[in-house]
Amino acid sequence: MKAFMQRAYGPPDSLTFEDVPDPVPAEGEVLVRVHATSVNPYDWHFLRGEPYVARLMTGGFGLRRPPAGVLGCDLAGRVVTAGTRFAPGDDVYALLPRGAHAEYVCVPEDLLAPMPANLSHDQAAAMPMAAVTALLALRGVEAGRRVLVNGASGGVGTFAVQLAKALGAHVDAVCSAANADLARSLGAGEVFDYRADDFTRSGRRYDVVLDVAGRRSVFACRRVLERDGTFVAVGGPAGRWVQPAGHVFLAAAGGPLARRRVVLADAVACRDKAAVLGELARWAERGAVTPVVDRTYPFDDLRAAFAYSEAGHAKGKVVVTLGVPGRSA
Repeated sequence: MKAFMQRAYGPPDSLTFEDVPDPVPAEGEVLVRVHATSVNPYDWHFLRGEPYVARLMTGGFGLRRPPAGVLGCDLAGRVVTAGTRFAPGDDVYALLPRGAHAEYVCVPEDLLAPMPANLSHDQAAAMPMAAVTALLALRGVEAGRRVLVNGASGGVGTFAVQLAKALGAHVDAVCSAANADLARSLGAGEVFDYRADDFTRSGRRYDVVLDVAGRRSVFACRRVLERDGTFVAVGGPAGRWVQPAGHVFLAAAGGPLARRRVVLADAVACRDKAAVLGELARWAERGAVTPVVDRTYPFDDLRAAFAYSEAGHAKGKVVVTLGVPGRSA
């Protein structure tokens, strides 16, 4: 099969397009033909081995070079070999630790969920990492609550605005002026231009501030949080040495000092990925959530998809298709 292999840290051009042996499923796994995948900040942090502080930790980084392998955490495809829960021909999607940037991948059945019935493989591939993160970030949000999404036009943000609206919350958004209409179309009320407006001095109060962009500290954001409000840290600006991990860790450490609840939304650490993906599929099938796909690239142009995603201007998600006839929306 064809796969993009990572054998060194570096830019997208460091990925090598190779013929590698077809994977063989172990007990509890099924073989999945990948129809579409996507690119996330999670992937390109592993690609570059940044922030450097992560190389001192466990979790897939190596100190000088990565373990040779295939990146990619988002997968939408079709089951090839039978398992106990899935049969050949089933359309599935999954959030993997890595391995989706290949034609085939062996997936533990407990990570797989049936694809939303109304979505194509391309659309479903946009969901796992970003939508799971958004849903985890909004746990506990009830109808009538006020939610602010800082970074509303990216992958996580576009799902967060839609999910918060579907939960019955009033949603405001922070993004660029160029993306304001997109945020409103997804359900946002007030939209702040992050370049021109200081949302932390707007005088508004929110029950939840979901911070995807990471440009403001928890201490600044507490000005718009209700006294019993929650600050949810998702990510932050990329950096070579510490960021975005530093922003997230400082948010968690500063929570008690800010006298507001601070939580972290970590899709990778989620123990019930299949169940959460099943919940998201139901939201999608009800029409409450529709993936926003900025650009679609063919598989052999994966490096260009990485470069565009890493530039940080994508509206929604960047999807990569493998040229396999699949289900249309």
